[in-house]
Amino acid sequence: MFCGLEPRAPSGHRSLPQMKLLLVGWLLASVWAEAQDYYNLLGVGREATVREIRQAFKKLALTMHPDKKPNDKSAHDAFLKINRAYEVLKDEDLRKKYDKYGEKGLDEQQGGRYESWNYYRYDFGIYDEDLEIITLDRGDFDAAVNSGEIWFINFYFPRCSHCHQLAPTWREVAKEMDGVIRIGAVNCGDNGHLCRSKGINSYPSLYVYRAGQKPEKYFGDRSKDSLLQFSMHFITTTVTELWQGNVFTEIEQAFSSGVGWLITFCSETGDCLESQTRQKLAGMMEGLVRVGWMDCSSKAALCEGFQVTSGATAYFPPGSSLQQQGSVLWLQTLDSREIYNQIINHLPDLPLLTKDTFQSQLAHHRWLVSFTFGEKNTASNEHKKLKAMLRNDHIQVGRLDCMVDAELCLSLYIQKSCLAVFKGMGVSDFEVHHGKNVLYNIVGFARESVSAHVTTLLPDNFPSDRKEPWLVDFFTPWCPPCRALLPELRKASIQLAGQMRFGTLDCTIHHHLCSMYKIQAYPTTVIFNRSSLHEYEGQHSADGILEFIQDLASPSVSVLDPESFQRRVKGRAGGEIWAVDFYAPWCGPCQALLPEWRRMARLVAGQVMVGSMDCQKHQSFCRSQGVRAYPEIRLYPSQPSPADTYMTYSGWNRDAQSLRMWTLSALPRVSVDLSPESFRDLVLLGPDHWVLDFYAPWCGPCQHFAPEFEVLARMVKGEVRSGKLDCQAHQQTCQSAGITAYPTVRFYPHLGTRRVRFGEPIDALSYNVYSDDILPGKASVELWPVGYTL
Repeated sequence: MFCGLEPRAPSGHRSLPQMKLLLVGWLLASVWAEAQDYYNLLGVGREATVREIRQAFKKLALTMHPDKKPNDKSAHDAFLKINRAYEVLKDEDLRKKYDKYGEKGLDEQQGGRYESWNYYRYDFGIYDEDLEIITLDRGDFDAAVNSGEIWFINFYFPRCSHCHQLAPTWREVAKEMDGVIRIGAVNCGDNGHLCRSKGINSYPSLYVYRAGQKPEKYFGDRSKDSLLQFSMHFITTTVTELWQGNVFTEIEQAFSSGVGWLITFCSETGDCLESQTRQKLAGMMEGLVRVGWMDCSSKAALCEGFQVTSGATAYFPPGSSLQQQGSVLWLQTLDSREIYNQIINHLPDLPLLTKDTFQSQLAHHRWLVSFTFGEKNTASNEHKKLKAMLRNDHIQVGRLDCMVDAELCLSLYIQKSCLAVFKGMGVSDFEVHHGKNVLYNIVGFARESVSAHVTTLLPDNFPSDRKEPWLVDFFTPWCPPCRALLPELRKASIQLAGQMRFGTLDCTIHHHLCSMYKIQAYPTTVIFNRSSLHEYEGQHSADGILEFIQDLASPSVSVLDPESFQRRVKGRAGGEIWAVDFYAPWCGPCQALLPEWRRMARLVAGQVMVGSMDCQKHQSFCRSQGVRAYPEIRLYPSQPSPADTYMTYSGWNRDAQSLRMWTLSALPRVSVDLSPESFRDLVLLGPDHWVLDFYAPWCGPCQHFAPEFEVLARMVKGEVRSGKLDCQAHQQTCQSAGITAYPTVRFYPHLGTRRVRFGEPIDALSYNVYSDDILPGKASVELWPVGYTL
């Protein structure tokens, strides 16, 4: 897809009536634009999550679908609009482009096709409405499964009938295991790349994930009892039977570590917790509370010592005593979730930090700090589990009340409740958490943050005049693409440790800094390299960022202006070939092409010169060159072609490999065509080393491989001659040479009077492998690219 040229404003003065008409037109256009705004179309705010966008679209789809309005001729066009809005806003990269450039920054294909009404009613997002089931996508999957919690995940496909049959049972399992393990779901229709990367090839696929361990697939029947039994298999926390020989030792050891005991007393009368409930509670409160049981039928005297004469359950906090009235919490329920809530409410709050202890504590240890403003809620109770979950990571956990220490919070620009990781260097190096306020996301963030090198920036440490290079991410916490980028920044910062520093700036707080750098959309990522600024345009991934930074250090694409274009491209040397991308920064397809263009340039380095021309900056020059739409990719072949001669790329795919193959196809041929006679005389009987490509004209892989072979031929030119043999025209010659598939590459070294006809096959399709293998004096080597068998 291409972006048309931006229209030029007409010159000259306008009369007052003309100005009035223009003003009216502008107002009408503004009203129309607001009505067509994608967020308005779906009825969601700009901070909406992907799940909220899906839910909003589904509601509209069920009422606005053309299937429900067969007599409404406008229904199709109206539905296309909301479908396009959904397709764009659910995708992080497209959403960023839309936020920054509007519709003109997008490919026109998004949302051009839609499904039947039945699909949206029955197949669209099976678990979108289920609170107990956590729908994961590519942005939070890794953080979730590496958080330390146990995850049982259902990979499903919307059109899969077995997936729909499982759904009611999966919901029951989620309710039963709520708080014990995490029950998740991944929609492989929306997250195909994620599912493929996890080896999912059938639906539904059910896997248990535990941090640091290989995922375990479930192969049993899909009944509720079987799934629950399988789930409980992974709850390995010990439930201890207490008796005279161990009870006091066990309790004292736990109390000395600051851990209490939940004990259920089982008797012939009254109620005690069942075995499975005990195991569930042990898993739910691992690291916080020990769980045990006592058989009062056989140990009546011991139970009486605990003032128990019938079935009962009690929580004994550290330091509690039966003699101290009210220190023991006697529980009047057998429900695991109710017991959990009562105990978690009873546990002490996180250690309180103050302005007097804050600096000294943070200077020597890594801390996860919960900043609050006097409030206490369910999330605060859940945060009590963080200390146990992060103990092995040597991350201490505490809280600070900004109502009490307001000045300290103001100095850190903490304006609302949040969590932040301090990395052991006081307040100079910390990172604020902007993800979901759920344990698995917080724990994943804390572990990533202490290992990464990303700093939350403030006006005092903003790197506007630093000597070392910085990557600064300008973002807003309400922006989902911004939140998805943050883990990728952490990954990139680890790989570039010591070479570049990373920081994030919250534009909802630091408006003046964001305005100073003319930030118009989020996230906007900028490289500060002394006086130079470079805005990152590419995929929101660590690999994309690393490629961009590597390209800054050693540019693979020459930035052209009219003068350098005339001098370097039009005045190119006889053997030079140039590939040039004419683009506009506001053009969505141009932005999508940028990282692929840089990648392609690295792939053809040394063979083809690659450049780019900004047609927004040099609009008149691009027009003079006949550029009418963006991006326009041209290839200027080597001389003696006229300087103005070029070929235009018309391929559908603009990925690096497709562009590379098209570019290499323009290289002048080095190999020669062989006949049966020349094959015998020059290759088998001649004095030279030869590398041959046996091919058939109708063979697709042969056509794809042809430019690769020419690259090889150029690399070995002068030492090894290169030839091609058409096995359709000369079938008997190829058969006598033992060729059974196309394309096949063979190396024929000249070994005096001896010529080795057959060599060992090598499974490779890379000229780098070939050039390593083709060495004078080495025995014949045969390379078998994947191709067609005779």
